[in-house]
Amino acid sequence: MNTINIKDKFSKFTKNWHPHQIAVVDDMQVILAKLKGDFVWHKHDDEDELFQVIKGTLYMQFRDKTEIVKEGEIIVVPKGVEHNPMTKNGEEVHVLLFEKLNTAHTGNVQHKKTQTHYPKI
Repeated sequence: MNTINIKDKFSKFTKNWHPHQIAVVDDMQVILAKLKGDFVWHKHDDEDELFQVIKGTLYMQFRDKTEIVKEGEIIVVPKGVEHNPMTKNGEEVHVLLFEKLNTAHTGNVQHKKTQTHYPKI
């Protein structure tokens, strides 16, 4: 049982769209990621995802709208909902995610950005 300094953890990696696990809570994991540009349209059939913006502005695209998630805000993407997180104007956005341990990075889609292993930091 140790405290976790989120700012320090973000300093330990540089790659965008490469999640890093910082904690496990029961069958859920806490992940940090740095995002820049467009990701991949995908959905998670059996898992919700929670995104908290630590730094910057996240644009969560849905097929019928885009939600703007600002620093200090969260958005929950319900299971089965197709979405595509993105950033604008070259901004790197730092996010904390909370999701089940078995949640696939790009859900139902295989893509060159898909990660199958989240390093623990």
